[in-house]
Amino acid sequence: MFSREELLEHVWGPQFDGVERVVDVMVVALRKKLGRNHLETVRGTGHRFNPSPATESER
Repeated sequence: MFSREELLEHVWGPQFDGVERVVDVMVVALRKKLGRNHLETVRGTGHRFNPSPATESER
């Protein structure tokens, strides 16, 4: 699990001088490419990757 701040630092570097919203935009783009259920958002904590998400019928 990675927080927004951790993703900003690891992906864009500690000198990044933009807005944190860029993480949300990239998560949306990755969900479109990987499939909606591979990237999970844990409210108030961050995001995590799930390589083998459960299908809707398994939930």
